[in-house]
Amino acid sequence: MTPALLVFDGDCGFCTTAVDRLRAVLPRFPEAQPWQRLDLASLDLTIDDVTTYAWLIDRASGRRWHGAQTFAALLLGQRGVLPRLAGAALAAPGVRVLAGLGYDWVATHRHRLPGGTPACALPAPGAIGDDA
Repeated sequence: MTPALLVFDGDCGFCTTAVDRLRAVLPRFPEAQPWQRLDLASLDLTIDDVTTYAWLIDRASGRRWHGAQTFAALLLGQRGVLPRLAGAALAAPGVRVLAGLGYDWVATHRHRLPGGTPACALPAPGAIGDDA
């Protein structure tokens, strides 16, 4: 996990709280940086990518995960059997779809969840970078 980078929305209280809690409970945790502090082009990410999903990027292999699969990869990177089984379950084909739907629901409602604020609300589609 050490050469990995977790990219999240640093303007979102819910996201920041979630990263802090995961860091506290997962012994093997990557470097975590808000996307607002990163050179997205150097990571081959766009504003749309980082405002839609959290990302885990393995700098050594170049492998990338987003959304619910970011969490699955974090669990798979642990040494314990139970976290690895949970990560494998989240990555399994049928569960993967459900995990993605759950992630999308949480992302859409994160401003209403514990730690969330009105600033956590996702922008309307097409709102970022619009010239109008």
